[in-house]
Parts: sequence; C-alpha cells; structure tokens
Amino acid sequence: MLYSLKDIKKVYKERTVLDLPELHLERSRIYVLMGPNGSGKTRLLNILSFLDSPSEGTVFYQDQPVFFSEKHLQPLRREVVLVNQHPILFSTSVYKNVEFGMKVRKIPGWERPKIVEECLDLVGMRDFIRAQARHLSGGETQRVAIARALACSPKVMLFDEPTSNVDVSSRIAIENIICDLHEIRGIPIILSTHDLLRASKLTYEKIFLFQGRIAPSAVYENIFNGFVVLRHHRKYCQIAENVFIPVKRSAEGRIKISVNPESLKIFRSETAENKPEILKGRVSQLTEEQNQVRVIADVGIPLSVMLKQKEYAHLGIRIGDHVMLKCSYKDVEIILP
Repeated sequence: MLYSLKDIKKVYKERTVLDLPELHLERSRIYVLMGPNGSGKTRLLNILSFLDSPSEGTVFYQDQPVFFSEKHLQPLRREVVLVNQHPILFSTSVYKNVEFGMKVRKIPGWERPKIVEECLDLVGMRDFIRAQARHLSGGETQRVAIARALACSPKVMLFDEPTSNVDVSSRIAIENIICDLHEIRGIPIILSTHDLLRASKLTYEKIFLFQGRIAPSAVYENIFNGFVVLRHHRKYCQIAENVFIPVKRSAEGRIKISVNPESLKIFRSETAENKPEILKGRVSQLTEEQNQVRVIADVGIPLSVMLKQKEYAHLGIRIGDHVMLKCSYKDVEIILP
C-alpha cells in the first residue's frame, strides 16, 4: 500500500478542516481528489507530501508509520514531490530552474545537463531550455515545474489543480504528461481538481471530499445556493431567474442543496410533460464513465445526470439536443442551512 491514513484530523484556527477515519491509496493507481473549494483537497495533499502534519491520527507511507519530525521527514520529501497550483519559478533560465533541485541534492554537475534535457523533452519544453522563466505563459510555467520535479527522480508525484489556470492546449498537454508519467515511468499520481470532466479523462479512481470528509459522489455533484420560495402550493429552491428545484416542506430561507445525478430523470423534450418540477434545457456535454454516461444539461444552470449505458442508448440524445429533466424533492439534499 502506498498510503494508509487512520483517524486523521486537521484542525486549523479551531475548525476541523479534515476528518478522515480511514483512507487507503494503492501504488499502481492515479487518484483524483475532488470537491469544491474549501473541501480539504489541498490540506490532504500537503499531508501526503509531508509538508504539513495532521493534528491527530496516523499516516503510513509504503506500509511504514510516518513520524512528523524534521529528521524523519527529510528523506520522505526526497521521494514525494508536490507540484502546486501556482508554481513559482526562479527569475533565471528554464535550464537553471530544472537543475536547481539536483544541485541541492548534490547530483554531480556532469550528470545534470542530460537529466534537464530528458525532463524538458518529456514535458515538451526542450526548445525553451535557454528561455527566461519570467517570460513563460501559465501552461509553460506548469510544465517546467513538472520537469523540475521530475529531475529529482520522485517515487510519487502529487499535483494540486494542475490544469485550472491554463489554456486548452496546455491543459491537454499536461493531462497527457500525467498519464505518461504513470503509464511509462510507473510513477503513482495523486492530483486534485474540481472538474469532473477532467477527472474522468484521467482515471476512474476518484475520491470526493466535502467539508473535509469523504463523501459519495452524489453529495459533491450538482451543488447550488438558493433561497426557498412557494410556487404552485409547493416549496422550491430558486437557483436562477427561471430555475426552481423542489425541496422538502421543512426548507426555509437561504439554503445550499445537492441534486443526486443518478436520480434525475431525463427525457427528450417532445416526450416530457410540462409541469413545475420539469426543467427544460439542452445537452452541452456527454462523457462515458465506466459503465455509465454523464450528461450535462444546461437548464439555466449546468445539471449533471448519470445514465446507464442501456438508458443512454435507448434515449439516443446527442450534444445540442433539447431535453427535459424531472427532479423530485426526494432527489434533493439540503447540505447547509
């Protein structure tokens, strides 16, 4: 086992930001940590990279307990590297940035040029080897940061939102790099993202975090803020001007809700009834995930619907098709008052 976490808690300013009774991560996988901002993804990555310690609990790395003392952590930090969401490069050349970690680790000078070139080749940045780092774009900076981490020969690589601030071409390149690191070099990968589509392209191994705890995917998805209104003698959560989601009679005031994507019913527009609980929209995305198909329908807000393969084939919808979604108050959970 790569990591095992037992009874982990992280308290920050008297608030519990992580509460993980148990978590196991195997060596041979790509894991994606998912959740909204503030769900604990970065906190967990910092603990897994040994840059932060838990307030309570035990971390096992390679089946050995981790003691969070500087003497014990230094060798572990040489094996595990974290590439931050906003990596900071030195105001020198790309070459010197990638070389830096090797100098610190006292790798002989004659070995460094070859390693720098190999790492830049892997991330598609070889032509920038003499460029000044301050002139790079966001995507180029991220790729150089990955090369810098690779030059240190890590055994595990962690990424915090690696594609959140880059353009489409860089995002695709970074996703391909991460897959190559895992498939060709055999490096275990753990990364965070809030983008389900990106996560689905990288792995099936998703860990959903919500308010510092592991949650089922349905709790994480389709989360909206709104306020309760009375329409047609029933209560609804108004999300946008013309978007009303049915809620329980006990709901009051401003609330946050989660709509279960596996419980939503989707119809072609010509087959659905025109009722208050029916949302009209258009298919904007389709993604195959294991034995299911994720449909993103724009109904004034993006709603995610999970269909079994047979259901999707029978429905026969495509991107751009007009659809209707039926939502019951039973499919809606109030997650914050």
